[in-house]
Amino acid sequence: MKKITTIMLFALLAISAFTGCSKKEAKKGERTVNIAIQPSAAFMPLYLCREKGWIEEALASSQVTVKWNDFESGPPINESLAAGLSDIGTNGDVPTVSAIAAGQKVTIVGVPGNGPDAYAMLAKADNNTMNSDADMKGKKIATVIGSTGHNLIKKLLSKNGLTFDDIELINIAAGDAGIVLSTGQVDAVVIWEPNVTRLVDNGTAKIIAKGSDTNLRGTNTFLARDEYIKANPDVISVILEQFARAVKELPTTDAATLQKVADDLKLTPEQVLRLYNKYGFAVQCDAVDTAALQDTCSFLVSIGRLESEYQVKDYVDNSYFNNSKAKNYLK
Repeated sequence: MKKITTIMLFALLAISAFTGCSKKEAKKGERTVNIAIQPSAAFMPLYLCREKGWIEEALASSQVTVKWNDFESGPPINESLAAGLSDIGTNGDVPTVSAIAAGQKVTIVGVPGNGPDAYAMLAKADNNTMNSDADMKGKKIATVIGSTGHNLIKKLLSKNGLTFDDIELINIAAGDAGIVLSTGQVDAVVIWEPNVTRLVDNGTAKIIAKGSDTNLRGTNTFLARDEYIKANPDVISVILEQFARAVKELPTTDAATLQKVADDLKLTPEQVLRLYNKYGFAVQCDAVDTAALQDTCSFLVSIGRLESEYQVKDYVDNSYFNNSKAKNYLK
């Protein structure tokens, strides 16, 4: 009986060892990608990807699990990337340039969208003393200090032969733009989408100047961790490819899905479609976008947010785009 028991025990141990090895091998082949996303209109195609499950579907055969991390803005996304909690994220130009300047090991792997007219100067709808950027002198103008809105104010001032000494610059949170306008605390605010559309459509504000009145491009980025992308280049290429697919299909997507994307951005479906036309969804980071990011770097140095300027082009890698099928959707 003891012999039989011993033999059975060895057999069970052998089976366990084999099963354990099999599990280890299976786990070894499994991967995860953590995608950071924020509710800017520039990233609406990525919301469509999430609602449709396209990235999950495209990565299933490669045993890649997709996890989504929701944030309200770029700085927390940078923190998540730095901590290794996110692998790739959507980001604005200022957070992107700031992350690289801070020494984060990240690379710009693409451009979700650029949109000069996604940035605007707004005045209260019934304000007759503020009708264009030519009326800025002596006025109280609010924005998020250090943001792309701040950069736009600088460009509009320069356009009119003015400097920051000619206005009273007020620092606000992006979500307070409507309050400070409607209560008359400021004469104008400079803000970005989807805030612009919400405030104009609800009757609070009117647009008196746009990014296209200057050379502002409004470039956003796909920013990814170097450690992750070197080990998983195929995953990054698939994400860019599916984003490009969403760029093509968003205008004609079904009503139910469009409603979900609108809900994600706290907009109506009609507003989503209008906003879609304000952006150039390039996916690839071209020379013009790289120059725009360099301009952002110069701006941050000029206001003392960065100590010195660096070459943004050294942190751009389009190989992930080039190795994807994104171009097939962008024809």
